Amino acid sequence: MKVYHGSYIEIEQIELAKCLPQKDFGQGFYVTGFRHHAEKWAKVIGKKHRTKGFVTEFDYTESPFAQRICKIKHFDGYNEEWLDFVVANRQNEEEKPVHDFDIVEGPVADDKVQNRIRDYLNGDISKQEFLKELIYHEKTHQICFCTKVSLQLLKNRDRRLVSKFAHINEPIVEKLIIDFNMDEKTAADNFFSSNTFSKLADTSTQLYLKPWQEIYEILQKELKI
Repeated sequence: MKVYHGSYIEIEQIELAKCLPQKDFGQGFYVTGFRHHAEKWAKVIGKKHRTKGFVTEFDYTESPFAQRICKIKHFDGYNEEWLDFVVANRQNEEEKPVHDFDIVEGPVADDKVQNRIRDYLNGDISKQEFLKELIYHEKTHQICFCTKVSLQLLKNRDRRLVSKFAHINEPIVEKLIIDFNMDEKTAADNFFSSNTFSKLADTSTQLYLKPWQEIYEILQKELKI
């Protein structure tokens, strides 16, 4: 599916450390399936930074491989579970996230909803009343990519070089699983968090031109396994 990120600049490289905490689904890189929502946010944040704003378009495919290496949470709509989850993330003052999902998808707590969340937390409105109001709220959508592993499922449609090494990822993860009896999540975490992968993603190194077997040997030396 096509997804969009609105910002004051074009996104060429995603750095999770620069993403703000205490958001709806925690710290992470947020996109939406609704381009007009991304355009609206780009205009708002662009004005703040004195730019015209920019919408970066990505491809996101929730493939069987993605489902194996990532822990994914879907919220089908505004409901009690979504509300409790959003409140927990927005009130989290610890460095450690309140959940262990790689990807979270669901509706947005926009300005109007955030105001009513505050009313709910202050005891001015009950949870049941709040949720009843949301039945009539405009449909919204967001996906939060919370980990380095999850970011591998996003492909910037304007940076075609990404596709030159995308085919390398899956055989290396599968080889780690076979050779070292790792589960898929552990294998993916080891690979995508490695310096080897960072060099692979940096196309100036041209590491992506080497056979995946050679890159796997470099990874083994780094991980000392």
